[in-house]
Amino acid sequence: MSLLKRINPFSKLNDDTGFGTNPSGYGGRFINRDGSFNIRREGRPFWDRFSVYYMLLNLSAWKFICVILLFYFTINLFYTGVYWMIGTDQLQGIIGATKWARFKEVFFFSTETFTTVGYGRINPIGDGANIVAAIEAMSGFLSFAVATGLMYGRFSRPRAHLVFSENALVCPYRDSTGLMFRFASYKENQTLTNVDVTVTMGLQIVEDGTPVYKFYNLTLERAKIDSLSMNWTVVHPIDENSPLLGFNADDMRNSDVEIYVLVKGFNDIYANTVLQRTSYTYQEILFNRKFVSMYRESDNGRTTILELHHLNKSRDIDE
Repeated sequence: MSLLKRINPFSKLNDDTGFGTNPSGYGGRFINRDGSFNIRREGRPFWDRFSVYYMLLNLSAWKFICVILLFYFTINLFYTGVYWMIGTDQLQGIIGATKWARFKEVFFFSTETFTTVGYGRINPIGDGANIVAAIEAMSGFLSFAVATGLMYGRFSRPRAHLVFSENALVCPYRDSTGLMFRFASYKENQTLTNVDVTVTMGLQIVEDGTPVYKFYNLTLERAKIDSLSMNWTVVHPIDENSPLLGFNADDMRNSDVEIYVLVKGFNDIYANTVLQRTSYTYQEILFNRKFVSMYRESDNGRTTILELHHLNKSRDIDE
């Protein structure tokens, strides 16, 4: 459903978001909560669209370790099969009496060759086994070079390390109302500096009888801070210049409101500029609630304690 009411004419349009205005064909939100774009590409072969590098950089730590182990055991099983087909008589030093015992010895010979450890009890004596061992040794050190690069890339990749509140709130602010959300840096001893935040709202309206998407820059009470040492509650005053002027929860639902957030700052740990995105849809915007404080004084009065577990906590405005 599209919003039929008139948008505040003093609102500032943003036509540079990169999203189209035609609502047909869109599914769900534009930006996921984790900051990724809610887009799936089709029309090209899978391997043209799939990025192995991106996937390996963005896997969770335990999945990345599982991929490394799976690759290691799979490729060694492959080379073990090749040695087995060539014949174990081309490998000197095998002492196993059964097929399973010889297979295990060939497998461990493969792991020693792949890692270039080469303990020495088993060694190739035939031309076929020597050629396979040479190829395996080369693929081994190339694989470890790739794995080392991936681990370094994952470890050193600049990140903002920000966590956002689960909901945005609309509640009294000064003499009017305001749309607000908050976020904080969750890493110890990592404080972003020169932090900028940009907030854009997208909504669907009827224009000349046709439903279209419109995007508006939301003016903020404060769009930049010098240091993000604590939490930051970002506030958009809903005043005479706001596109949200006169909106209630039903209006947001009818117009499919989505709030896009982009935070940029300098992380001195990585010595680089970092950014992080998120969004709030109309289902994630609550009315007549306000955030509870999320910092307190330590028992000895010498330290401020930032209570990250209170980031999402809010209460009714009448409480």
